[in-house]
Parts: sequence; C-alpha cells; structure tokens
Amino acid sequence: MQEVTVVLWRKFGQLAAEEEFRRWAFGVARYEVLAWRRDKARDRHVFGDAVLELLAAEASQGAGTLDAQREALEECLQKLPPEQRAMVNAAYADGARIDRLAAQSGRTAMALYKVLHRIRLALTECTRRVLAREGLA
Repeated sequence: MQEVTVVLWRKFGQLAAEEEFRRWAFGVARYEVLAWRRDKARDRHVFGDAVLELLAAEASQGAGTLDAQREALEECLQKLPPEQRAMVNAAYADGARIDRLAAQSGRTAMALYKVLHRIRLALTECTRRVLAREGLA
C-alpha cells in the first residue's frame, strides 16, 4: 500500500482531471499489484488472478457508493447551522488540534468532543436519509 502511495505521488502530474483521481488511482494501484504479483509469482501464498480480478471489481463497484456517500454528506453539511459547520470544518482541517479548538471556543476538550459527536450523529442520520431518498441505502 505504501509503495502504491509513492507511485501515485510520483505520477501525480500525469493525472488529467482531479475528478478522475479515484479511477486513475485504482488503475495505478492495479498495475502496481500486478507487478508485485509478477515479482512474487513463485510464492505459494500469493492470490491468483481470479481473486485479484474479483477484488478489483469489488473496489470499482464500491467507488460509486463512496461518491454517493460523499455527495450526501456534502448536502448534509450544508444543512448544518453555520456555527456547527464551521466547527466541523475546523476540527477536520489539516493540523487541527482539539485542545486548541476547545480553547478558542471557550470549551473544554471533552465538551468539544461531545459537541462534535452529536454533530457526527446528526450527519450520519442525515446522510442515511439522503441515501435512502435516492434509493442507495
């Protein structure tokens, strides 16, 4: 997995469009797995081609589900009150630290964790409703 990540970083300039990242990354990962398999072909503990093809198909099918879930989550995030949306964005920003966010909001870290937990529960329920409405749940 780490080797695939290194290859993705090295080949990132070849990505034509950002919205195609998942499909492109799956393709790169597939070729890396095939190369690894070729190198390890004599090891009896390596999966056969049929298993690898099945896993690749499952991953590709799951990509559509992930996209639908991400879109539902985006919709639900937009429905949050602005203060809660800002709190979620701050908590999940790169380099975010709960202790700092808690201090900035005048809460203890535990209180902030509880608030974020309630928001996540609401987002989970909203996302389920959106997916069910679209016939995806």
